[in-house]
Amino acid sequence: MGNTTSMTRRMGMRSAVATVLAVPLLGTVPASAAKPRTRRLEVMTFNLRFASTTEPNSWAARRPVMRELLRREAPDVIGTQEGLYQQLLDIHSDLGPHWDWIGTGREGGSHDEAVAIFYDTRRLAPTEHDTFWLSDTPRVIGSNTWGARLPRVVTWIRFSDLHNRGREFYVLNTHFDHVSQYARVRSASLIGDRIAELDRSLPFVVTGDFNAAAHKNEAYDTLLGAGLVDTWDTAAERGRLYATFHGYQPLTPDGDRIDWILTTPGVTTHRASVNTFERDGQFPSDHLPVQASLTLG
Repeated sequence: MGNTTSMTRRMGMRSAVATVLAVPLLGTVPASAAKPRTRRLEVMTFNLRFASTTEPNSWAARRPVMRELLRREAPDVIGTQEGLYQQLLDIHSDLGPHWDWIGTGREGGSHDEAVAIFYDTRRLAPTEHDTFWLSDTPRVIGSNTWGARLPRVVTWIRFSDLHNRGREFYVLNTHFDHVSQYARVRSASLIGDRIAELDRSLPFVVTGDFNAAAHKNEAYDTLLGAGLVDTWDTAAERGRLYATFHGYQPLTPDGDRIDWILTTPGVTTHRASVNTFERDGQFPSDHLPVQASLTLG
């Protein structure tokens, strides 16, 4: 378990021996003037689609659309998946000087995809953070024991909410395997176990691309059985539902939600939505971001 007093500010990480914690990738830009105070916490989960030079839908083509979307929506915290190191630096630059981020590559280096958490430093201050692998050996960097196609990780941060009298809460962000259902179910079970080991008196927000349809998969049921609720179901107001993975094809109304924002039951969800923003036919990613407006309680 790390904490912010000992965080390295060097970009990159040590891909080290088993059981040694990976040093996270972090942003470096300081906070600036505060935005208007509010107790509602705006959360987004977004599979970024890794940066590629292949056309169509290269990162060069998608980045301006991504920048416009993120600046327009201005969430307080974003759980991202598939981000490559330089891509995360690009997003950090595009978000502006009042953002920071923490994340670790799934194989323990800066060359592979990370599940990074971006946060607005005017609103949120991390007090602890950690990374663990979704395997039987979660402290072993790059471990993969459940037959997943790739190693998978969870990044979590304990935040202090500067606009809510320092109210603390956790954000956990992950990306489940896209091939192995067994790995998805075991991953969900491990996350439930890890949540039980943290301070359960605090609210939790869990973001991710789970590669499993809500209400249709045992991994989803496992996470709800661990005491989480789906913000899409608990929201007082919802936007139009679309399948959250579109693969740059026409959108599918009322399709499967494989990207979720879950919370503990004491959190109030005012609104949940799937964001369909595009510019001249160019989507920022092959997934649609999912958003929730929350009050932590």
